[in-house]
Amino acid sequence: MTDSTEPGPRHYLVEVAAFSSDTRYRLVRLMGVGWEPIGEGEFESRVRLVFPDIDLHDPEQVFWADRPGEWPR
Repeated sequence: MTDSTEPGPRHYLVEVAAFSSDTRYRLVRLMGVGWEPIGEGEFESRVRLVFPDIDLHDPEQVFWADRPGEWPR
C-alpha cells in the first residue's frame, strides 16, 4: 500500500511512439495487443479493427508522443 496522492500512469487505448525519420513506420501500442510497427496507410484500419468505436482525435483515447498525425516519408 502506498500513501501517494499522485495518480497512476495514464492508460490510453492507443499510443503512438516518437517520430523517427529512418523508417516509414511508427511504433504503435494497442491496449491488450502490444506494440507493432504501423504505416500511415494502415493506421486507421488497424486501430479500428481492435477498437471499432474509437475517436482517433480524442487525446484521452489516442496518445501521440510527438508530431500528432505525422508519419515518416
